[in-house]
Amino acid sequence: MSLTTQQLVDCYRSMLLIREFEDRVDALFSQGVIRGTSHLYAGQEAIAVGTCAALRPADLISSTHRGHGHFLAKGGDPKLIMAELFGKVTGYAGGRGGSQHVACFELGFLGSNGITGGLIPVATGAALAIKQQGRSEVVGCFFGEGASNQGTFHEAINMGAIWKLPVIYLCENNLYAMFTPAEQTIPVASVADRAAAYGIPGVVVDGNDLFAVYDAVGTAAVRARAGEGPTLLEAKTYRFYGHSKSDKREYRTTDEEAHWHARDPIPRLAEHLLTHGVSQPQLDQLREEMKRLIDESVDFADQSPEPEGATAAAGLFA
Repeated sequence: MSLTTQQLVDCYRSMLLIREFEDRVDALFSQGVIRGTSHLYAGQEAIAVGTCAALRPADLISSTHRGHGHFLAKGGDPKLIMAELFGKVTGYAGGRGGSQHVACFELGFLGSNGITGGLIPVATGAALAIKQQGRSEVVGCFFGEGASNQGTFHEAINMGAIWKLPVIYLCENNLYAMFTPAEQTIPVASVADRAAAYGIPGVVVDGNDLFAVYDAVGTAAVRARAGEGPTLLEAKTYRFYGHSKSDKREYRTTDEEAHWHARDPIPRLAEHLLTHGVSQPQLDQLREEMKRLIDESVDFADQSPEPEGATAAAGLFA
């Protein structure tokens, strides 16, 4: 599979949108405009965008606590996501889900979740439903390397493997489970090495390279649609912000951060576009468009109404 120049421009736009959204969310938290907490996706954009570019629009994805990027890459409206973060009724969950608990089934976004590895079984169940109904969709299941130590990871992948379900288990290894380095909790060199225990392919890619992610996900999707079962795909990457808003990143060195900032996926894609007929003014214009869109999203969220107190129990099952 290959991406046309226009498709790559679209990917660049999507990556810029995620970065601008996350940078603005960080600023809004600092200003006290948004309350609670949030886990930002900046630095990992090539994974979400490369994955969604390789999948079909009808395919499904499940997310994590760091879910804004996945949602935007799948076509989520930044205005509605921002409104959700503001706790407004115009948000995807009516202001009730906040940063970590939103979904949009119409877009094939099965949702984000605050429980580590909490949606790996859900993605597996969705893939089982697809297979039982004889449909052609694939499920892309995002999780972090810390989730690969959860029992749900092993149980779900075991079921996906024995039933040959159409699911791609996609580990975004950003090197730290909160503040703990992966090498202190994972006894193998790569999370993908664990695929051997389940008899499925384990693939490691550069998660900051859009092309590497796109190719690997595309290959895994072909396998899944052919009824050959899951792939465990590990994308090595780095989160530019801390684990959450309160994280000062004191466990990371400035040299380490500089190394990964030099591998920022957005400038890497920009360099490719500049050598394939896209001009710098075009790229600059895209960035300005995304900044304006985020400005509009903040204005929309700010002007949206607050939830009515009388509806506080709506949607509760217990």
